[in-house]
Amino acid sequence: MNEILAKSHFSEKVVKLVVKSPAIAKARKPGHFVIVRCVDNGERIPLTIADSDPVEGVITLVVQDVGASTHMICGLEPGDCLTDVVGPLGRATKIDKVGTVVCCGGGVGVAPLLPIIKAMKEAGNRVVSVLAARNKDLIILQDEVARWSDEVVIMTDDGSAGKKGLVTNGVEDVILREQVDEVVTIGPAIMMKFVALLTKKYNVPTICSLNTIMVDGTGMCGACRVTVDGRMRFVCVDGPEFDAHKVDFDEMLMRMRAYNQK
Repeated sequence: MNEILAKSHFSEKVVKLVVKSPAIAKARKPGHFVIVRCVDNGERIPLTIADSDPVEGVITLVVQDVGASTHMICGLEPGDCLTDVVGPLGRATKIDKVGTVVCCGGGVGVAPLLPIIKAMKEAGNRVVSVLAARNKDLIILQDEVARWSDEVVIMTDDGSAGKKGLVTNGVEDVILREQVDEVVTIGPAIMMKFVALLTKKYNVPTICSLNTIMVDGTGMCGACRVTVDGRMRFVCVDGPEFDAHKVDFDEMLMRMRAYNQK
């Protein structure tokens, strides 16, 4: 169980793993995540499920090498096993037919965005996906996103792929040219903050996923607490998705800087 069946690299620091996990593959819905450990007594790593195949009994995880535990996970090879894969956890994405949905993802945020894109399309929506990264080498899952999107817009900071600019530039271009009924955004907290500010200006309902702040994944540690609409919420049990216009992103960003080196 939890055997890694396939591994591929999006970049030097971003790895895709296909993991044997029949029960989770069967129960998983868009927006769900799992908690992964690669060694006994190891750190608990929350990872959103990027894809699943209930017939084959596998789930797909995208892991960014940013610390000791994720470095160990990224170092595993096919045939190795993860010690724990617990889930599916969190609340599933609310999927409705609303009209035109813009799904925007930054960096590895495209991985948890992919199942939402697929579900939105299957629900009968027109889906415009905006993928953003610093450069072309950091754009991931472009082909998979294109398979379920009516249109894909690529934005890079340096202009090495698609259009030069930020994710907000791509989203605003779509809003200005056509009716947009909902926006879904997943990526770095600072990116989601500015997407929310933009869509609030145009009065477009917007959902964000705050999975980047999770630690324990069960609501016990309190590390993922955020203020939403003036109330304290826990991302791992109340989310990870919230109304982006009601999230106190400034508070969240301040707390995420707590362990920055001075």
